[in-house]
Amino acid sequence: MFSDVMEDYLKAIYVLQAEGDPPVSTSAIAEYLDKTPPTVTSMVGKLADHGLVDREKYKGVELTTEGETVALEVIRHHRLLETYLTEHLDYSWSEVHEEADRLEHHISEEFERRVAEALDYPTVDPHGDPIPGADLEPLSEDVSVRLSEFEEGQTVVVTRVSDRNDEELAYLEDAGITPGTELTVDDIAPFGMITVLTAAGNEQSLPESVARSIRVEPVLEEPA
Repeated sequence: MFSDVMEDYLKAIYVLQAEGDPPVSTSAIAEYLDKTPPTVTSMVGKLADHGLVDREKYKGVELTTEGETVALEVIRHHRLLETYLTEHLDYSWSEVHEEADRLEHHISEEFERRVAEALDYPTVDPHGDPIPGADLEPLSEDVSVRLSEFEEGQTVVVTRVSDRNDEELAYLEDAGITPGTELTVDDIAPFGMITVLTAAGNEQSLPESVARSIRVEPVLEEPA
């Protein structure tokens, strides 16, 4: 019913809404999709005409119920495909994002159902991102925090890693930093480099930009 480009915009708006409070500014959408602001403004107008977003002048846009449902369906396709490519076709987690981007708009509901069944109905993709259910209910609020926000000495466990930068994903995979990895913040340099220790005792230095792409939860100390 909707073009691939329209679905890409709806998916982007959904992700940006989840990262902060709506409405989402056109400049944020432009940066996320690497588009010019005039291009984004034009597309937002089309989305509003179709009843997929509500616009608030000088503030931004927010998905309508219909727009959110479309976004969730695309996100479900994308994350199921990433999981299938990783688990059954031997793709690395740094390769699957662009492949899933190309395929997500073109699979049928039956194909989606069979992929989910073949994967035994996963709840998260290889990067730790939650996969919307078949009912397309809104996802629960993410309570994780960026690794860059923790202080020296704190121990955390990785829950999600942004899939938007292939080179960063390849670097983190080589470093053994994936969802489920336990890390201790060892040192925070004044120029932005963060050094962490893995549970295996390996030391890894991460630029702040990479640390910001890693979502973690604190490891609670057990009572004595």
